[in-house]
Amino acid sequence: MLPRSVTALGVAVLALLFERPMHPYEMFQLLGARRRDRVVKVRPGSLYHAVERLERDGLVVVSGTDRQGNRPERTTYEITDTGRAAVREWVTDTVPAPTPEYPRFTLGLAELHNLGSAEALALLDRRMEALGVELAELDALERLAQERAVPELFTIPFSYTRAMVEAELAWLRTFVDRVRGGDVPWVTEEHLASLKLADQKGNR
Repeated sequence: MLPRSVTALGVAVLALLFERPMHPYEMFQLLGARRRDRVVKVRPGSLYHAVERLERDGLVVVSGTDRQGNRPERTTYEITDTGRAAVREWVTDTVPAPTPEYPRFTLGLAELHNLGSAEALALLDRRMEALGVELAELDALERLAQERAVPELFTIPFSYTRAMVEAELAWLRTFVDRVRGGDVPWVTEEHLASLKLADQKGNR
């Protein structure tokens, strides 16, 4: 069983240390520069805590310290054999088996009928606009990666994310058009009341 420190952020940290030893601030900079913040939620404080937990569990060890000028002393970490094995185990456990991730948006869709159709459509329009912006940003990242000759295997998180965003945008456009065209009748308060009454009868 994997230690509790092997969270998504913990895996991202260990993956960086596969490359070379580094200190947490450098890890934070690299995660941002490589836009891994699109893949895993990372903040300076949470990253430092993640490194501490990985060290506690023996997945990383201190390899040295250094100080530049008047800056605080920085501790450099390197991955252990146990840490390397943990990354491999996490990947082999995660990739083949789809697991529910419970996205907030799916729940929002499930409860969309609690709003009026005009308000719901306005919110969906805003989401589609935001997704369009996200697609443009992902396209820019892809072009930048190509210009820098980044191996495609390192950019698959972005191509996968782009495919998911594009699929969601296509679904939303179709759904919104169907609602506006009357193919998806909006639920009225009377309909909700009748459903509630039916549930009550079914539970007797």
